[in-house]
Amino acid sequence: MKLWVRGQGAIVTDMHGQEFIDGLSGLWNVNVGHGREELARAAYEQMQQLAYYSSYVGSSNLPTIKLGEKLAELMYPSINTFFFTSGGAESTESSFKTARFYWKAVGKPDKVKFISRIKGYHGVTMAAMSATGLPAYWPMFEPRVPGFVHIDSPYPYRFVNPTPEVSDGIAAANLLEAAILREGPETVAGFIAEPIQGAGGVIVPQDDYFQRIREICDTYEVLLIADEVITGFGRTGRWFGLEDYGIEPDIIQFAKGITSGYVPLGGIGVNDTIRDVIETVPGEKRWMHAFTYSGHPTSCAVALANIDLIEREGLVARAAEVGAHMNNALNELGTLAGVGNVRGKGMMAAVELVADKATKAPFPPAENVGGRVQKEMTSRGLFTRVVGDTICIAPPLVTPVETIDRMVAIIGESITAVCQ
Repeated sequence: MKLWVRGQGAIVTDMHGQEFIDGLSGLWNVNVGHGREELARAAYEQMQQLAYYSSYVGSSNLPTIKLGEKLAELMYPSINTFFFTSGGAESTESSFKTARFYWKAVGKPDKVKFISRIKGYHGVTMAAMSATGLPAYWPMFEPRVPGFVHIDSPYPYRFVNPTPEVSDGIAAANLLEAAILREGPETVAGFIAEPIQGAGGVIVPQDDYFQRIREICDTYEVLLIADEVITGFGRTGRWFGLEDYGIEPDIIQFAKGITSGYVPLGGIGVNDTIRDVIETVPGEKRWMHAFTYSGHPTSCAVALANIDLIEREGLVARAAEVGAHMNNALNELGTLAGVGNVRGKGMMAAVELVADKATKAPFPPAENVGGRVQKEMTSRGLFTRVVGDTICIAPPLVTPVETIDRMVAIIGESITAVCQ
């Protein structure tokens, strides 16, 4: 266990004074780096003026309104209306409730189910956990909430195409169509997906995957919910992850990078069609959903300052440029014994370790290869996350190139120490 006491840029320091490269931006979220005085100042100034007031019915505050206006400038063109939460799991819950409300409002109350993907992560509150496709999160708290269905991930390294007459991306997307038909289109409210599956091992889908997903959702009247909690605010080299695939979601959920983790904040955005329905429902049946800290003025003020930093310092373009350098450097590790697959986009990447490169056979769990590599990396001054035998990498967007190179070198040295 590490007890952290200080952070600056891409470096964190523990209680013993040892410095480590922050290989995961805290938890995928410290996009602008640690120790940014501008964000502390934004919180201080807002707290002096109005630290908190409820944004419940009949109330709002200027930072919340300004943040909504700013997000409308940055988001997908069809998304201009926002609701703020305290974090990612609350955003997931808000997405689900909003989707169900929408279908009730348009006269289709049986559309209540949600489809998600194996290896997807959407939080660990009860409904969010039920959508999360990582079984390790389930046993201690089951039974899960009914009405949640999982399909396989597109996972290019391991996806087995059941219909080789189409591309892997189309075949993976068609699993959604099959699930909708199996459940009954009249019962399915939404499909939730991360543009890049983060906690599941940084799984970047095939280029044609999301185009087909959008077509399927449109065909069967299923809302597409983009979980951009990790991919939002520059992480992929774009402001938002689905931009790379040329489509727009119906609902987007966000958190983490909106404040770079300096204060808790999340939210959802809905497209204009959903907004118009919400606004035309009779008063006694209106969308009614809130949290104590929805639209927290201090959090929204920090978010505005954080977005200003991202814009002024060109961090989205930097994530694309430095991310390409990072991914190219990581790809060179592919020749090492034990390295099966290297993948990534922007400032997020993964190195998957395998016992046999030819068959892609994983190491036996008893060998704890991932844990041993993680221990080696930590001893060399890199602190990051290992999921099973997959090393996940997502450093702050401000990380210097020299630090990126040192991080890649440490990963290579650590794999060699364990696998050769």
